[in-house]
Amino acid sequence: MNDLATAVVVKDLVKRFGTFTAVDHVSFDAQRGEVLGFLGPNGAGKSTIIRVLCGLLHPTSGDVFVGGLDVTRQPEAVRAQIGYMSQRFSLYNDLTAVENLRFFGGLYGVTAAEFGSRLRWAIEMSGLAGRETALVATLAGGWKQRLALGCAVLHQPSILFLDEPTSGVDPISRRQFWDLIHRMAATGVTVFVSTHYMDEAEYCHRLALVDRGRLVALGTPSELKRTTMSGGLLRVECEPLGEALAALEQAPGVIEAAIFGDAFHVTVLAIEPALRELPRYLSARGLRCGRITPISLSLEDVFVQKVGREVAAEAMAS
Repeated sequence: MNDLATAVVVKDLVKRFGTFTAVDHVSFDAQRGEVLGFLGPNGAGKSTIIRVLCGLLHPTSGDVFVGGLDVTRQPEAVRAQIGYMSQRFSLYNDLTAVENLRFFGGLYGVTAAEFGSRLRWAIEMSGLAGRETALVATLAGGWKQRLALGCAVLHQPSILFLDEPTSGVDPISRRQFWDLIHRMAATGVTVFVSTHYMDEAEYCHRLALVDRGRLVALGTPSELKRTTMSGGLLRVECEPLGEALAALEQAPGVIEAAIFGDAFHVTVLAIEPALRELPRYLSARGLRCGRITPISLSLEDVFVQKVGREVAAEAMAS
């Protein structure tokens, strides 16, 4: 890998555990200063991909280069230049914030001469000034999360891997955490983030949609929305939900229907005919039909459609 702007290259990655294929022929790359998100449900393969990239798992086949290093041949060298924050809280509750930072600084090989400035930077970056001597067990979830990030970047890595870092954290803390991510990316750090939160996926520069170990789609959030849908999207209020879903799935001009909260998102071939015909169609089946309005595609709509197409294609091939 000779392109200095390219931080990570993955070509035809496969990872199997026995007969189970966790990652199925995945290829992508990431540029320096890019925030690349892995979006998908639990068990989709996001964490497995990240652990391979970190040199924690050996790929079954394929080529993986991180910072110009071959993960298969040089896993120790890869781990020396990256930062990694796992989805499980990895700090020590019976140590203070500073003691945790000292411990991880030692693990990452931060020298005594460098540690003082790095410690001040980590404390300031994570907003922990005044809480340095507090036991980690006494910190709220958002503070713990920022401290874990500070520990992961204490050695100033050029590539950072965050495995579902905001799971179980309140919305305000999640937004603050994403502000930190973008601040680091602005300095040239490449950041990989796995998530199953559709709203925070919007913060990524690009998204890799992962389902059952496969890369379903890759692009910016706006690109994925623009290229996913043919026709239009409607929000349909109709009751009862179960009967209405079955009817909508069979309605003329409907491509796909899914429940979103107390209504439906319905993909149609054309907006205007659907606005005229759907109320009559639903009423004729004894369903209580409320408002039907055109809406913009969300990332959740994108994911539902992409995954649905993959499932349908597999069914047709079998």
